[in-house]
Amino acid sequence: MAGVETAETAGFDALVDLVGDGGVVILSGAGISTDSGIPDYRGPSGAALRRHAPMTYQTFMGDAAARHRYWARSYLGWRHMTGARPNSGHRAVASLQRQGLLEGVITQNVDGLHQAAGATGVIELHGGLDRALCLNCGAAISRADLDRDLHAVNPDFTAHAEQVNPDGDAELPEEELDAFTMVPCEVCGDGPLKPDVVFFGETVPRPRVDTCFELVNRAGSLLILGSSLKVMSGFRFVLHARKLGIPVAIVNQGETRGDTHCNIRVDAPLGVVLPALADSLTAKCVIN
Repeated sequence: MAGVETAETAGFDALVDLVGDGGVVILSGAGISTDSGIPDYRGPSGAALRRHAPMTYQTFMGDAAARHRYWARSYLGWRHMTGARPNSGHRAVASLQRQGLLEGVITQNVDGLHQAAGATGVIELHGGLDRALCLNCGAAISRADLDRDLHAVNPDFTAHAEQVNPDGDAELPEEELDAFTMVPCEVCGDGPLKPDVVFFGETVPRPRVDTCFELVNRAGSLLILGSSLKVMSGFRFVLHARKLGIPVAIVNQGETRGDTHCNIRVDAPLGVVLPALADSLTAKCVIN
């Protein structure tokens, strides 16, 4: 496989065989979106650049000033997120799905890029940035509609985002925050509004977790793409697969929490590995 060191060749060949057997459940993390210009949390493009700690659920819910800061930064970050486009890794996952090799796709990402690349039935474990929820009336609001309303009341808010994080929260100088105005819920006229994402410290809704476990139960294998598995919300599926004797493969640059629990490990760029994987399996299908 061009672009991957010889030491990884055996792992890649084993990966081709495993995925070629079908029934694969994919669990993707922020690492698959870095080639689309969205930094990850813990990899080479993430933690070293981030100056603010990620928003926590407790802070968002309990501090009105923190909510204001979040929405000001997220208003700017949304521009960057909507400009991001699927990369070759996302397209390769969609190709594997079209080939009938996947049982399902679970993503820890909130950027919607798997769906934009053509993948269907994607389970967004941590929610999606394209929606907001009213914490007063429960209404779900399109982020595009919310952005329109925010733009209408902030025509002169010209602050520049210095860095955009995986959750769409941009780095913004504190002195610029006072110039931003937040809007209420368009349905009840109250709020507050919260992005439909799972913040750090927040619990993933149980029905969503149960759906993911059911998917893993049916899997022929579990393939981790671009996740360090540092948080239990994703790592628990690796532990569950191992308990059931389901093979686990990990493709990620750098070490992960699951390295001692996997059958196959490929430490190489996803933008190299995944297109090569999809192409190899397409060729096998043609030959057969």
